[in-house]
Amino acid sequence: MSGLSRIALALVIIGALNWGLIGLFQFDLVATLFGGQDAFLSRVVYGLVGISGLICLGLLFKPDEEIDPVTHRHSSLSNPTLRTEFGKEPDFTKEQDVKLKKKNNGMDNVN
Repeated sequence: MSGLSRIALALVIIGALNWGLIGLFQFDLVATLFGGQDAFLSRVVYGLVGISGLICLGLLFKPDEEIDPVTHRHSSLSNPTLRTEFGKEPDFTKEQDVKLKKKNNGMDNVN
């Protein structure tokens, strides 16, 4: 989302909150802060909120940008190979066989 879109969205939220105050409590916060509805600054804020609404209308029809580019970019991750990065694993059975032979040879020599 661009900077302009963020500012427009913030102004639309301000306008929505002001309309909520008007609807629920008959209290116009913008008019109170800037000297009434006919004051120049109030009219500027109302105009900016209206323009922001038009800008945010474009956001309503904008396609989602929340697609995770990592999952789509690396197709090899969807079918990982389960190899180790250290090469072949050692064969421990040979070491055990050597130990057993040594034990057996030692026992044969005793008898």
